[in-house]
Amino acid sequence: MLEAAVDQAHGLRGLQAPRPVQVIAVTGGKGGVGKTNVSVNLGVALAQRGRSVMLLDADLGLANVDVLLGLKPRFTLEHVLAGERELDEIIVDGPAGLRIVPAASGVVGMADLAPAVYGGLIRAFGQLAVDLDVLLVDTAAGVSEAVLSFARAAQEVLVVVCDEPASLADAYALIKLLSTRHGVGRFRVLSNQVRRSRDGRELFGKLLSVCDQYLDVVLEFAGTVPLDDYLRRAVQARQPLVEAYPRSPAAYALRQLAEQVERWPRARGARGHVEFFFERMVQPAPAAVGGSA
Repeated sequence: MLEAAVDQAHGLRGLQAPRPVQVIAVTGGKGGVGKTNVSVNLGVALAQRGRSVMLLDADLGLANVDVLLGLKPRFTLEHVLAGERELDEIIVDGPAGLRIVPAASGVVGMADLAPAVYGGLIRAFGQLAVDLDVLLVDTAAGVSEAVLSFARAAQEVLVVVCDEPASLADAYALIKLLSTRHGVGRFRVLSNQVRRSRDGRELFGKLLSVCDQYLDVVLEFAGTVPLDDYLRRAVQARQPLVEAYPRSPAAYALRQLAEQVERWPRARGARGHVEFFFERMVQPAPAAVGGSA
């Protein structure tokens, strides 16, 4: 079944020959670091810059992108994987033209990505006739196999951290697992909810120091998003910060992040359509490498 889905994706790709898509997994390990807010606002900021952007809510069991934006989708990925709807039937139009793929919330079993689920995702995205520049993947919290699978398949892994010991510890654990089990060698780190700009650099430095000591990875600083009361107001209003309060400090930082994303080089060997992302999810992980921490 899975092999047939991959074959079908290859056939569709040959017919459509779409342009390459940049796939960015936004993750962090610990819950509460603000990665969904980063995902939503980064997506809107990129869309405001004229990019064609899709945001996949990859927290398949506890989805909240639609809640954050006050959207009420009739159908979700649950209906696609059950064969009840096509992917283009569930996509929701968000602010600034951002397309959103909503996931289910509170559905037992949706968070468990069995092989059949991977196959369903490959088929669904392989049939999607939408030209994209960027696919943002808002992963779940934690270091489950689902989170690791989404992150390892992406071209870029954006790790969101905040100034809490648990955030740093969980971010390190996530990076270690992706590095030693799945061969991911480069990560971009965003310091979020910090009081001073220099605190963001210091936070990155702490994580970098531990990773340099124990892991063979490259960490790149993606910037700092300050603690901003306007973000709380935007969440309460169920609007993206970059639209509701575009002159706020955090909105400015998130627009800077969007500018930076546009300058990120495409991963070597990056290929065309979105289904490649899901094909990579079902490929066997490389042999584990050593690590003691």
